[in-house]
Amino acid sequence: MTDETYVLFELAGADYALRSREVQHIEMLEHVTQVPNTAPCVDGVVFSRGQVIPAMNLRVRFGFPRQAYDLRTRIIVVHTQQRTVALIVDAAREFRTIPEDTIRAIDEQVSGINGNYLRGVATINQRLILLLELEAVLSLPGKGNPAEVLRELHAANSAAPRRLRQSEVSHP
Repeated sequence: MTDETYVLFELAGADYALRSREVQHIEMLEHVTQVPNTAPCVDGVVFSRGQVIPAMNLRVRFGFPRQAYDLRTRIIVVHTQQRTVALIVDAAREFRTIPEDTIRAIDEQVSGINGNYLRGVATINQRLILLLELEAVLSLPGKGNPAEVLRELHAANSAAPRRLRQSEVSHP
């Protein structure tokens, strides 16, 4: 058994984790540009490090009520199976190695109606951490191909012109 490093984040008062190898980077949420006709959990697109990236609100994805973005709100940019997606979370700031022997399997009935989002639960220092299965999180219900909406949105926006920020405009 090998221990793995995870990125821990908060969502609706609970602690979640993603494998750090799936995470490209974490940053503050500056602005989300809304895109029409997307899944309810896709808030739109964000501009990050020269890329236009689809932004999925994990609160909405997991059935929690929406919450206004604040200074703690972060985007976790993940990459899996040739797609990049920004996950909007309440807060994220911790990397932690989680020993494999502290991870327990999840009962099927607890994992979620629309998919098995959880790969396990770990308890560290009396703190419960829900370990997410990224592919299941990105698979949107009712679509023929997993995360088809996100792929289409990413493809459509990767070549789209972007709006310049004030700091990028040169003044004579």
